[in-house]
Amino acid sequence: MRLTVLGCAGSFPGPESACSAYLVEADGFRLLLDFGTGSLSALQRYAGLHAVDAVLLSHLHGDHILDAVSYVVVRRYAPDGPHDPLPLYAPAGAAQRLAGAYSADAEIESVEDVYDFQTLSEGNFGIGPFTVTLARVNHPVETYGIRLEHEGRVLCYSADTAPCDALVRLADGADVFLCEASYLDGPQNPPGLHLTGREAGEAAQQAGVGRLLLTHLVDAWGSEAQTVAAASAVYGGPLEVVRPGARYDI
Repeated sequence: MRLTVLGCAGSFPGPESACSAYLVEADGFRLLLDFGTGSLSALQRYAGLHAVDAVLLSHLHGDHILDAVSYVVVRRYAPDGPHDPLPLYAPAGAAQRLAGAYSADAEIESVEDVYDFQTLSEGNFGIGPFTVTLARVNHPVETYGIRLEHEGRVLCYSADTAPCDALVRLADGADVFLCEASYLDGPQNPPGLHLTGREAGEAAQQAGVGRLLLTHLVDAWGSEAQTVAAASAVYGGPLEVVRPGARYDI
């Protein structure tokens, strides 16, 4: 598998990055994990405008889905279009959520000509060459951590979550753990929302992952150096903060 980071900013676009979007490739198939604000630009820069075979949205917060709205224009109104509906896997209500963001009258102008919506639930299923395992994680809306397996290699993506046992089980033995680390440790952090660097490191250590990639940092709220230090203090393996355009072979 190959992972390309299209966007990694947490909660809103940062000065150097779009919001969450990660392209995972194997056997010529390209799966986009989340499609956050600004990431359509990065898709064109690092892969290609039509370099997506399926989309998997971990949850329906705007910073993880809004460029799927912009992508409607790409597929519906292209000179050689409209293109066939693109498989889109997401929690219940995604069709209405995206249509509502695209048009003032979602009931009249749906986006189901652009996307073939598939509703997520916990468990295992296949997308292209990938075996996908989903687990509900600790976030205010229905949110799924994602485990991708291909030819004996494993990538786990935390999505957005506060600490939970489900995340540790999902990441168990993963070769690469792409994990959010939005906050610095402190009593002021909203509960049940996001991880700190220390909490991401603890989850990685408990799960015995091979490599920790920290993502979803919020520049305006924290410190990358402090986040890395906190994670390194509790996780003994290699770790780094991801950057837009970074590629990892798994």
